[in-house]
Amino acid sequence: MSEIPGHAGESFEAAERPRWERLAREALERPDPVTELERLRPLLVFQIEGTPYAVPVERVCEIVRLGPITPVPRVSADVRGVISLRGEIVQVIDARRRLGVAPEEPTSSSRIVIVNDAEGNRSGLLVDAVTEVLRVPEDAIHSGSGPEAGAVTSLCRHGNRFVSMLDLERVLDVDAGR
Repeated sequence: MSEIPGHAGESFEAAERPRWERLAREALERPDPVTELERLRPLLVFQIEGTPYAVPVERVCEIVRLGPITPVPRVSADVRGVISLRGEIVQVIDARRRLGVAPEEPTSSSRIVIVNDAEGNRSGLLVDAVTEVLRVPEDAIHSGSGPEAGAVTSLCRHGNRFVSMLDLERVLDVDAGR
């Protein structure tokens, strides 16, 4: 062991121990900023006819610009068609139709949000625009009102506005009606 100059026989490690113990106690007493961030739920927010909707970020694979969508005959009107995404065929669901909003032709700000369903299958949601990623505390999310709520499962309060959170399983299940 090395000795500290001017401290007869006392090792450097022994002299520093109280300081390190104090620093460790202080670190334990401080709130952990990572823990605070982990308590925030990230949501991808998009617009349908000017109304904000959100899905959990962990369900989103990617966001793609609108390209050619190939129509598929004899499927639900809610299915806009399919796209080829790097060689994978992905079904595109018109979010406007699924939410009971009058369909319109896509614009330059329209996007396809590629999401995973509960089984890990990928589908695309055609939305009017993707606006932001919100990080909101769990207590800002309020449950919807039961099965009659349809595709909206809860409301998220963010500042002075509300964002409707979608139940992706209901939205993606085109065989189950609205």
